[in-house]
Amino acid sequence: MKKSVGPRNAALLSEPLNRNLSQYALAAGAAGVGLMAMAKPAEAKIVYHPVHRVIGPSHSYNLDLNHDKVTDFTIRNYYGCNQDYCVGILSALPATGNGVAGAKGFLGIPYAYALSGGAVIGPRQPFSGQLMASDNMGTLGRWLNVSHRYLGLRFQIKGTIHYGWARLNVVDNNTRITATLTGYAYETVANKVIVAGKTKGPDVITLGPGSLGALAAGSSRLRR
Repeated sequence: MKKSVGPRNAALLSEPLNRNLSQYALAAGAAGVGLMAMAKPAEAKIVYHPVHRVIGPSHSYNLDLNHDKVTDFTIRNYYGCNQDYCVGILSALPATGNGVAGAKGFLGIPYAYALSGGAVIGPRQPFSGQLMASDNMGTLGRWLNVSHRYLGLRFQIKGTIHYGWARLNVVDNNTRITATLTGYAYETVANKVIVAGKTKGPDVITLGPGSLGALAAGSSRLRR
């Protein structure tokens, strides 16, 4: 009886085909892994910088949240006197396009919020506050004689919106206001909210002495 050669021929043909298919599958798999790695979303990080900066009467401090040598906010402590009285005014002045969490109040004055730890800072908050505290035979604002309160900050990195905070203590001594900046932080992912006072966790990078050079070298990586 004559044997059929159909299966044998099919086996002979399938061996190189299977080899090619296997090689293709490996190549496609490797390419897929590469594409997945490329498509992986940026990992969110909070960059936290503890400091101790005293801002006394008639002084100011330029706050550069992400250390790109661009001033994002100026904390200004004005003090002046005339023949009748003295006045102290503490303000947080944003650079163009930036904002301080707060709202307009009495006489349209833009009050900056004195946020407590745990407050969420993000796009749902109003950012129209600038005045922190004023003492001129009376008081205005929410920052007189407070400790461990937070400014909510919105600022730009290469045209994208990021959120951050600055932690301050403020003492008023008969119109002489003294503010002490004790730390600040920002979120590396654009438009992502940040929690005021969060300084611990796997998503937090804490800067210490000598860290700024490393941050500058890796700034493009952090901003992705």
